[in-house]
Amino acid sequence: MNATASTSPSTSVSVIGLGNLGQALAGAFLAAGHPTTVWNRSAAKADALVARGAVRAATAAEAVAASDLVVVAVLDQDTARTVLESAAAALPGRTVVNLTTSTPEPARALADWATGHGADYLMGAVYAVPQTIGTDDAFILYSGSAGAHERYRAELNLLGGDTFVGSDPGLAAVHDVAILSGMYGLFSGFFQAVALGRSERIKAVDLTGHLNRWLQGVLAVLPEFAAEIDAESYETEASSLDMNATGLRNILTATESQGLSTELLAPLQRLLDDQVTKGHARHSLSRAVESLKPAVR
Repeated sequence: MNATASTSPSTSVSVIGLGNLGQALAGAFLAAGHPTTVWNRSAAKADALVARGAVRAATAAEAVAASDLVVVAVLDQDTARTVLESAAAALPGRTVVNLTTSTPEPARALADWATGHGADYLMGAVYAVPQTIGTDDAFILYSGSAGAHERYRAELNLLGGDTFVGSDPGLAAVHDVAILSGMYGLFSGFFQAVALGRSERIKAVDLTGHLNRWLQGVLAVLPEFAAEIDAESYETEASSLDMNATGLRNILTATESQGLSTELLAPLQRLLDDQVTKGHARHSLSRAVESLKPAVR
């Protein structure tokens, strides 16, 4: 991403945490001409950034005090909390953007603590590998203070495409858990496919070429499923639950006949069978999501 006309290079930024992500974040701000202060528990990690013009802070508190915009990218939320607690006296009037991986409740708890100590607060979920920070391949979802997001949107846009998903600080983490769940579900299907192929000496590389081609078309149905789920309207004349339940059962039978475990796909079979048993055999495959609803208390 490039700096926009509204970006002010005079905006000072502090980056706390200089792992691979923190290094990339600080580098993006430096490249755009922002005065950048950096801090890491292992001070030597700042050397390359200092050589590029960054200021090395001696403490986290010094880093927070140095800038109006403070970006945190550390190991986990407990570490983020510990670091920010050590700088509590410097927080009033600062905007903290926490890009540390989190789950929803810890994200909300730290937001409450930070705002209680006078900071404006944004939580962010990063979708990028460090080397893509600052490019069109990176994007970040933010939640928390709408005012902070608007005020520093140009600076945040230097890191990658940005989207504000709501004022609840936990929403970025909810999105993150949901999106990564989809990713790991894809991986589980891939591992099952490769294992089945290998059982007949089909190379994973060869199978993956065909799988990628098929999945490009399959992905196009997800927006249709999403619309059905949001509307809770599952009428269909196409990919019905009973058709897919039968198809998946055949796959599991074939998998077992190859001497392979079915533990990755068997849970999905249970969801499909549950909906068929409840009388929804002719409804869309997307209705399987209804079996994941929490029990009514």
